[in-house]
Formats: sequence, C-alpha cells, structure tokens
Amino acid sequence: MSSGESPGPAAVLSAGAAATGDPYVPDHGTDAYRVLHYELELDYKLASNRLTGRAVLSAVAARRISAVVLDMTGLRALKIQLNGIRVRKFTQRAEQLVVHCEQPLEAGSEFSLDVRYDGNPRPRRGLWGEVGWEELTDGVLVAGQPNGAPSWFPCNDHPRNKASYRITVTTDAGYRAVCNGLLVAQAARSSRQTWVYEQREPMATYLATIQIGRYGLVSLPDSAGVPQFIAAPAQLVARAETALARQEAMMNTFVSRFGPYPFPEYTVVVTGDELEIPLEATSLSILGANHLDTGWDSQRLIAHELAHQWFGNSLTLGTWSDIWLHEGFACYAEWIWSEEAGVMSAHERALAAWRRLSTAGQDLLVGDPGPELMFDDRVYKRGALALHALRRRCGDLAFFALLQEWTRTHAHSSVSTPEFILTADRVTGLDSEALLHPWLYEEALPPLP
Repeated sequence: MSSGESPGPAAVLSAGAAATGDPYVPDHGTDAYRVLHYELELDYKLASNRLTGRAVLSAVAARRISAVVLDMTGLRALKIQLNGIRVRKFTQRAEQLVVHCEQPLEAGSEFSLDVRYDGNPRPRRGLWGEVGWEELTDGVLVAGQPNGAPSWFPCNDHPRNKASYRITVTTDAGYRAVCNGLLVAQAARSSRQTWVYEQREPMATYLATIQIGRYGLVSLPDSAGVPQFIAAPAQLVARAETALARQEAMMNTFVSRFGPYPFPEYTVVVTGDELEIPLEATSLSILGANHLDTGWDSQRLIAHELAHQWFGNSLTLGTWSDIWLHEGFACYAEWIWSEEAGVMSAHERALAAWRRLSTAGQDLLVGDPGPELMFDDRVYKRGALALHALRRRCGDLAFFALLQEWTRTHAHSSVSTPEFILTADRVTGLDSEALLHPWLYEEALPPLP
C-alpha cells in the first residue's frame, strides 16, 4: 500500500482447536493447513455486479483436522467437494466458510477442496476503510491489503501462506481483465471474453488481484530484461506514457541496487477513476488517473510501487507487525530514486523526514505499530530512516550488498525483522540489532547519523 506516504491462516480446525491467525487481523487464516495452489474460475457481469466462481484449492494439512475453515465474506457457497467427493455438511458464519470432513484429515495429508460460489462482491469494511472487490465507474478494482481477498474468493487469508495461482476471468466483451502473472490464454465468444493468467511464483492472498476495465495494453521499453506494460483506457494512454517515461530508468536503478527483478514482467494499470493512493499487487501496480504526473509527488509513488515487487511481493512479511519491512523499504527506494534522478540526495530526504518526525507524535513502535497504526506514515518514514542510519554506518558498498543478499536468499518467501537483522550482521559485520532497535522498538526518535 502506498501512502503519501502499507503460511497460513484460513482456518482448518481440529476438534476444539483454535485457529492461529495474525493478531493484527484476527479470525483470518490458520496454520492448520497450507494452500499450495489456487485454481480460480470467475465469471463476472459488470452491469449487475454478479460474480459466479469456482475455487479449487490444493492444500496440505499441518495437523489432524476435522474441519477446514476458509475465509470468505459477502459470497454464498453453493457446492463443495473434498477430494472429489460431495461435502454434505458445510456452514457459513460471519466471514468464514466451514467445511466439515466426514473423516479427519491427518497431518501431512494432501487434499483438494473444490468450492462453487456466487454473489454480489463488495469491499469489506474495517480498521483500514474498505478493502477488497470494489466497483469503479466503469470496471472493477481489487485492493486486497490486508484482508480483502475473501471478498472475491475463499482462501486461507494469511500473508505467510503463499501459493501459486491460475486465474481465469470471463467478463463482458470490450473489457480487459488484468491479473497477476503471465497472460497464457484469451478467447472471445459472443458478448463475453475470457482471460487466463498464471502466477507461478508463490504469492500471499492479499496480493492476488483482478482489475477490469476498458483497458488497452501498450508496451514500455524493456529495461534490465524485464518486459513492461501499461493497461489504461484509450484516453489516458498518452498521459500514462509521459508519467511513466522514467520507469525504465527506475527499473535499471532498482535492479542494480536490489538484485534481479523477481517476476517475469511488470504491468502498471491506470484506472479511469481517481484513487486516494496507488496500490501494489504481485507483478502489477495500480495508479489512478490523478497520479499521472511528472512531478515528484507522482514520481515517488511510481518508484514506491515498483520497489514493492521486491519488498512486499517477493519478500513478504510473515506477520503484519513487520509491515516496516514492506513500507520502510519502499519509502527508502523513493529516496534512492531521488538520488539517482538528481532531485535530492537520500541524505537530504532523510534529513527532511527526520525534521518532520521530530515535530510529530512519538508514540509508535515502528517494529510493532499495532493494527490501527500499521499504515501510519511514520511507519514508512521512520522505517526508511532506520535503513538510512544503517547505510550511514556501514557505507554504500556493504549496504547495497546487504539488500541484494536479503532479496536473493529470501526470494518468494516469508520474512521477519529478526531474519533481516541476522542477514545485516552477517553481511555488514555490524551489531545491527543495537543500531536498529531504537528506530524500530523505542518511541523516542533517535538522532540521525
């Protein structure tokens, strides 16, 4: 998630056992089982906002379970099969779909769950406003962070449960569906069009997305060997190409600083609507029409969303308390781009951010901000300052070697702050915990080196 600036849970329950989700997003997800692959087949009618879906989950039980609990909200399950056999007993309660097993699933056993469902999807409301499936003026936007995925498919909604996906979307002719991964097939029939995408690298549920609109697809120049595209309404293509003209250089800069781009290609979707903030999803970013500008405020957001492909989408937090591992890093990427583009040095950006933070409330722990404040701008800026303090201490050579080692050794996996500190210690030779602790786990703002 941008600001001007944020395996598994879905719950399989053994008799009497409680799901162990994330404390920031209670009642979502479980560690009782892991989903390895989602096969989603979706048919969507724009005029009526009607979604008919089929989700086939390939999963493995982590312990003996007598019921599989999926996160799903605002939709109705119609028919369920477990390992190819019709399930006679399933219940929906609050935001969960509970599938009762006739025979318990043993620890380590693989199973397949086939759920057919339908409904009129809508965003779910919570601490962070409305997240999930949202109707645009002429199309659809999905913003899943942190718990919007259950608004459009049944899932184990925990960031640590990363899986591969195949997403098939059938919708009205004249509209393009843009999803994660590579477009592997498309077909037109009568007044309907079908789009098929494969996301092979493991992805957290909140990063799964569908964007539907009257989008044309245009290519940007490849950089660092990465194909790049814009999906935008025809009337916005020229503005989008102008606004994204520096993205080729951004990609080259980030590859040189962070290591290889972690996905096969990168697409920026531009909605005809204005958006409060841009959004990131695996292999995609979503901008509003209001973000198409060549000024710094828009350019830093373009850089921020691109950086999330490494920090957030490839390396994904294991618990939401570590949100600074996404947003602090993406914010610092803005400063790196500012330096590379000759706008302001990273140190000048850091000084300006430090001065603003010194006059703001100092009542937040960046390394554990709590659910209400997990997307507070101080998490972004102070997280970036923590990285800048580390860079000042160890020097550019060691710092960027650290970032490349971090992205290389943890690609497409779940990460934590202790793991980052261990990696920093090993690469830089510093006592990184002593340096980072005041920035992350003390309320008072430390002096900037």
